[in-house]
Amino acid sequence: QVQLVESGGGLVQPGGSLRLSCAASRTILSINVMGWYRQVPGKQRELVATLTSGGSTDYADSVKGRFTISRGNVKNPVYLQMNSLKPADTAVYYCYLKTWTVVGGTEDNWGQGTQVTVSS
Repeated sequence: QVQLVESGGGLVQPGGSLRLSCAASRTILSINVMGWYRQVPGKQRELVATLTSGGSTDYADSVKGRFTISRGNVKNPVYLQMNSLKPADTAVYYCYLKTWTVVGGTEDNWGQGTQVTVSS
């Protein structure tokens, strides 16, 4: 399984911006789906944005028009640009990759998360 480490989180004021990155422990050449999820204490982890290998994107209604998911490279495969941040965006953000395996299946890979706090 691929080890993933998110970075770019931190404290930002409402209306500010952050860009999250996801670093992989090894070269990843075949990704089916990449995405970002977030979780607030006491709540279920929720989808923020996904990007398929075919280029299709899916965003949570709450972030449409403000967040943009993009493909990176083999070392940092996915980014999340977050603009016009709101206090409600405060959460731990997780990188997600569904990768193809050498035996022809898929594998779910998750990072440990990075904290994003939006507050004055």
